[in-house]
Amino acid sequence: MSVWNAITRTISDVITVALAVTDGMLHFELSLAYEVFGTDPGLADPWYDLVVCGPGAVRAGRFLLEPDHGLDRLRQAHTVIVPGWADVDVDPPADLVDAVRTAHESGARVASLCTGAFVLAAAGLLDGKRATTHWAHTRDLAARHPHVQVDPDVLFVDGGSVLTSAGKAAAMDLCLHLVRLDHGSSVANAVARRLVVPPHRDGGQSQFVTTPVPAPGNHPLADLFPWVIERLDRPLTVEDLARRARMSSRNLNRHFRSVTGTTPLQWLLTQRIRHAQELLETTDDGIDTIAEATGMGTATTLRRHFNRTVGVPPDAYRRTFRSRVRP
Repeated sequence: MSVWNAITRTISDVITVALAVTDGMLHFELSLAYEVFGTDPGLADPWYDLVVCGPGAVRAGRFLLEPDHGLDRLRQAHTVIVPGWADVDVDPPADLVDAVRTAHESGARVASLCTGAFVLAAAGLLDGKRATTHWAHTRDLAARHPHVQVDPDVLFVDGGSVLTSAGKAAAMDLCLHLVRLDHGSSVANAVARRLVVPPHRDGGQSQFVTTPVPAPGNHPLADLFPWVIERLDRPLTVEDLARRARMSSRNLNRHFRSVTGTTPLQWLLTQRIRHAQELLETTDDGIDTIAEATGMGTATTLRRHFNRTVGVPPDAYRRTFRSRVRP
């Protein structure tokens, strides 16, 4: 689902999120999704209506779960989330696969967490599309479903109406990405703060970064990141960042790849866009003012990068997400 799809909904729409569960679901991903979508943080009105759908009582690890509804309820949901499941060596249950396929055909946005991608692939939702799963299972997914373009490196893939994530922490990244699409960057960042997790990691970030969630003080760029965030209004260059980090531009690039999985310039552009999103959501500043505050220079430059990155113009983004934030 794109940001533009979010714009076409009315602000009174309640987004129903259905967790599709069956025996053998991984309880971490299941609990993670339940925490994000099932707990109203008081940040947006309305919040999600979360329902748990399954064929009956199901077991997730050592936990026994009683779903609210049967699998046929999936087709009435706006968003269907398929958590990871443990036994990827066998085909997923046919009733689950059929229900997920039917939900998508009925217009639902479908997202898988970790090895939930095997269910989406079995349903044919990933044929001809780029997708990912936990790095340990990407070869298996590609071998069993040769029509799927499996990307083993990324944290998650947003294919519009079908989304897939890598394992564990990357599942949280995808859930926050969905919140960002539905309610805006400011709300997603607030949810991340409540959960004490990083507010944004791009889907294209590598699964294999040396420090995927760097803690303050434990890597060479720990002091550089906050320094840059406080100076986004300035025309910073790679040389400026390297000078501040007291290293060569070459070493800076190497450390950025190791810590963030991307280049200094791409990381910097991402921070500028995220800051622009928050200003659009939380202030009445004009586009020219926001362009200056984010270091974009001109409204034309901001509009070009924003539209390419987010998928809609800044004005349309503001109209949508200013109206969704709870006062």
